[in-house]
Amino acid sequence: MHDIIIIGAGVSGCACARELSRYDAKILVVEKEEDVCCGTSKANSAIVHAGYDAAHGSLMAKLNVEGSRRMPALAKELDFAFDRCGSLVVCLSDEDRPALQKLYENGIANGVEGLRIIERDELVGMEPNISDAAVAALWAPTGGIVCPFGLTFALAENAAKNGVQFRFDTKVTGLHPLDDGGTGWAVETDHGTLETRCIVNAAGVYADTLHNMADAAHPMTITARRGDYFLLDHTAGQHVRHTVFQLPGKYGKGVLVTPTVHGNLLVGPTAIDIEDKDGTKTTAAGLDELIAKAGSTMQNLPIRQVITSFAGLRAHEDGHEFILGECPDAPGFFDCAGIESPGLTSSPAIGLHVSELMRDL
Repeated sequence: MHDIIIIGAGVSGCACARELSRYDAKILVVEKEEDVCCGTSKANSAIVHAGYDAAHGSLMAKLNVEGSRRMPALAKELDFAFDRCGSLVVCLSDEDRPALQKLYENGIANGVEGLRIIERDELVGMEPNISDAAVAALWAPTGGIVCPFGLTFALAENAAKNGVQFRFDTKVTGLHPLDDGGTGWAVETDHGTLETRCIVNAAGVYADTLHNMADAAHPMTITARRGDYFLLDHTAGQHVRHTVFQLPGKYGKGVLVTPTVHGNLLVGPTAIDIEDKDGTKTTAAGLDELIAKAGSTMQNLPIRQVITSFAGLRAHEDGHEFILGECPDAPGFFDCAGIESPGLTSSPAIGLHVSELMRDL
């Protein structure tokens, strides 16, 4: 009998494992793929968001800012690549200035430090290749970039050193309360049945499937939102110095252009809702959209220096909010679901939050 089984070895699951490993508990992480960081965590923008975008008062906003603040010390402690390069949200017309001001005010309310609205002259000094149409920008010095693989691996390795076990190539096929009437769960897998007192559901785009097995009375829906990306060669890495966003729209922050911690240039993502929760194929239409949108904020983008394209899936929940906590009708079953952007940034705070919820069980 395990004390805790964590389903999913992405960045959120590994962050939970690391924080829960501080306690005297028998913990197992179950992952259907061959290693950690094989799902949403491996294919994203690799951005540490400052926290100005999430709705004020939301759990997402709170954990975004807290995760961003924790990232520098965590990178030093666990030795993964991180660079606090700062981010810019570019305003391309005077008509959009009210939206930029609103974003600034939301960031201040969320507790983001150092936010400023800068005018074109200062913006050009920071980003010489910025579009001629850019009139102003929101400057967030606490924004940064990270290696998602390095972060996830570091969290998992630290958890493992603290006694957490990992079981890969093991798919969860079902779960139900223990038949003996005691407190706990049977977790059915393609390699046999496991028993545990508690479950943490960190299954990414499949988190709704597991949640609905445990608590059908309060159904959850997770939509797979595909994002296409271009990765450019090191020779293009200095075309931008900071992460450059467009003003947020209905489907998020739009297409960004950013340096990576490895010296490349990253362009993306699109935002396309799909039914296939494993649908990570890029499309010609998606990549054409990237080129068109990226060119609206950055001029002379060296798109011919693309070395690869890829797509990742975000676990979008309709309320656009992190769902963290024990299910109402499923004692001992804890969701860590709806972890889309800024999930990577928030992961250190998500792990801490979940561990605090479970501390006294």
